[in-house]
Amino acid sequence: MSDNGGTAVGLLSYETLVHAVAGAMGSVTAMTVFFPLDTAKSRLQVDEKRKAKSTPLMLAEIAKEEGLLSLYRGWLPVISSLCCSNFVYFYTFNTLKRLTIAGPGKSKLSRDLLMGIAAGVVNVLLTTPMWVVNTRLKLQGVKFRNEDLQQTHYRGIFDAFSQIITNEGPATLWNGTLPSLILVLNPAIQFMFYEGMKRRAGKGGKRISSAEIFVIGAIAKAVATTATYPLQTVQAILRFGQYKGDGKGGVIGSISNIFSLLMDRIKKYGVLGLYKGLEAKLLQTVLTAALMFVVYEKITAVTFKVMGLNKKLKH
Repeated sequence: MSDNGGTAVGLLSYETLVHAVAGAMGSVTAMTVFFPLDTAKSRLQVDEKRKAKSTPLMLAEIAKEEGLLSLYRGWLPVISSLCCSNFVYFYTFNTLKRLTIAGPGKSKLSRDLLMGIAAGVVNVLLTTPMWVVNTRLKLQGVKFRNEDLQQTHYRGIFDAFSQIITNEGPATLWNGTLPSLILVLNPAIQFMFYEGMKRRAGKGGKRISSAEIFVIGAIAKAVATTATYPLQTVQAILRFGQYKGDGKGGVIGSISNIFSLLMDRIKKYGVLGLYKGLEAKLLQTVLTAALMFVVYEKITAVTFKVMGLNKKLKH
């Protein structure tokens, strides 16, 4: 299949599909392994009045009060959302890579950044409803310390979709869309650093080991997460959206709303309040991203080898 076969070839490429499936499987594997860290991160972001300030203390507190299985509360909707989200992202990113690989112009780093942003926008618009639902389900039944938070009562993914559309309107499913669109910079920065470091590590045809992929993936994600974390906190608050009174829910996320949430956080907890839960987030996302890239690279390499295909997308 020619790389110059046009848009249809890029969209329907078998190689692109392999990348998308491998990316989805890598993310599902990694998230399952490190899911309790994601649970701790969500609690620290949304229920800010908890006494536990560190990840180990938060995990111990949750396990003691709600049982060990509660550390995996909301696993299915999160994994479903993550699988769809990463499939869309990897498919779009690698489709754009195929379509621009022979094109002149920008440097590889800037090209990777722009492709990452474009893939992120497509991903956000298509998958935000799933993330809104999984945020609600993951925090359902939680013993909140913040009295402004109210409980939801969903029987599962489809019931959550139904109740949200009926009681709050379809637009609620896109709560947090604006910060999410801004946050496409997170995976874009991550992929820019990942692709750049991988090119350097593999210079001269050098084989890159799984350990090197793990480290490269970890560094790339750590940079991206630290740079965008305050907006991730706002995104989590908007997606949850279950606040008594006027609260913070029911808003897709205007610039003024995002700004007011950031300022409210600073007023209550200082500038460091914007980074509440960063330790858990870094621990979870860095380890998850690192393992995801290792699984992703292994699956693509093995698949291309078994199918007798050359890996056409040069990094």
